[in-house]
Formats: sequence, structure tokens, C-alpha cells
Amino acid sequence: MKDVSTALRLPAPRLSEGLFSSLTCYTDEALWQATGVRVAFTTRTGGVSEVPYQGLNLGDHVGDDPAAVAENRKLLMASLGFSACTIANPKQVHGDVLVSLDDEDALQQDIALSRQGADGLVVSLPNVAALLCYADCVPVIIVAPDGRFAVVHAGWRGVVNGIAVAALRQLSDPFGPDQCNIYLGPYIHGECFETGDDVHQRFFDLFGAECVYDDTHIDLGAALRVSLVAAGADPARIVEVGGCTMCHPERWFTYRGEGGVCGRHGAVAIRKEGDLS
Repeated sequence: MKDVSTALRLPAPRLSEGLFSSLTCYTDEALWQATGVRVAFTTRTGGVSEVPYQGLNLGDHVGDDPAAVAENRKLLMASLGFSACTIANPKQVHGDVLVSLDDEDALQQDIALSRQGADGLVVSLPNVAALLCYADCVPVIIVAPDGRFAVVHAGWRGVVNGIAVAALRQLSDPFGPDQCNIYLGPYIHGECFETGDDVHQRFFDLFGAECVYDDTHIDLGAALRVSLVAAGADPARIVEVGGCTMCHPERWFTYRGEGGVCGRHGAVAIRKEGDLS
């Protein structure tokens, strides 16, 4: 890892759709070329899971065949060029706990800790893939100029509790939050995300009118942007895949759209060995 004084200014973030072997992912190729940090948001294309988890189901807690999930994860990492890596996949509990993976000697212990319950990983080590799984909640990946990164699971509780903001603060020291790239994957958009009056009111009070889609729906992505920009993020360094999971079940899994029985697509980040270029 380079010293702070020589850390790379990250290229402007950009997500593009690409085919990696038989899998379709959204990635930032300029970031990969400049830093060796690979970020990817998967679709359900490819994979070996069968109905109702058909495609590239990466979730090991939804009732799918464990062997199929393991094969899907193996296919994903191989397609991204990281066949030999450690995968950290926390048990997501809709909370605000972040686990840092920054000590090689304590890596397995820290991964085990995340399996007890965590909704975000902050990674400093090379060849350690942070993999979180989704089916309507917002996937968030944040990358710092020195190659550290975080992958965060942000449902409405995570947005309210500020888990993405907490990850940004960890990564922004000492560069400043405006130097980090922030990527939002596919999630349920405002026109489809109906909530109760209490949640609706909380979002209005915390994030303002732009985060309220109408009288019964809220916009998770808008609320995340408001909170991240308020924490110092550069709006120009926040980008989205742009797809609504519930509107496009042929591309992504959707918990609400599939009646609560479905697979999980993923957000993954990993850094190859070596200094930033």
C-alpha cells in the first residue's frame, strides 16, 4: 500500500455492464486498471442454481442447495480473475455493525466475527473478497484512494442507522470523504418501495422531501445520497447501476417481487496483490 502522500487520485467512477465468462456483472474498468481494485455487482445471469433460486444465487441462507451456492461463488470469483482468494461473507442482520479485515493474522477470526452478524466489511488486505448479498436492499461499495474498500448492505434500517456513512468515515481518514468513490448497485426503487406511515415519516424527517417518492413510498437511493453528501462525499463520485430489482426480476432477485422465496445477487470487491499504480 502506498503512503498517503502518494496515494492515487481515483478515476471518476463509472459502472458498465460486461460479460465475465458466463456471468453478467456491472464493474468499473477504469478503477480496476488504475488501482487493482475490482468492484462488481452481479445479476442472476449464469450460475447453477435451480428454481426458485434459478441463476447465480450467491446467498447461502435462503434454502438453496449449499453445493450450488458454493459453485456459484466459485464461478463468480474465477470469472473476475480471483480463483485463489479468501471470501468473506457476513451474516446480514439489517443492523449497523461494520467489521474490519485489516490483519492477516486475525483474518479468519474477524471473518468468523462477521458471521455472527454484520452488515458491512471494511477491507485493507489484498486477495480478500468482501461479498454481500441482496434482493431489494441497496448494495453499497466505497473505495478509498489507497485501495481500501467497504461493501455495505443498506436496507431502510441500515440507511436510517447510517451504516454507509460510518463506512465512508472509516475510509476517508486521512484523505477526506470527497476523495472516495461510491457505487450503488441495483435495489428496489421508490415507485415500488411502499412502507408504513412510521417509516415514511422517519425518512421525511431525516432526509427531506426528495427521499419521499409519494405518500406511501420512499426512495432508498436518494436517502443514501443525501446522507453521504452531508457526510462530505462528492456527489460526482456517487454512481448507480440504475436498475430497480422489483421491476426487473429477470435480471435481479427481488424479495418482494418473488413473494419472499428467491436467491440473492451480490456486491463484491477485492484488491489484487501489489501497490497502486
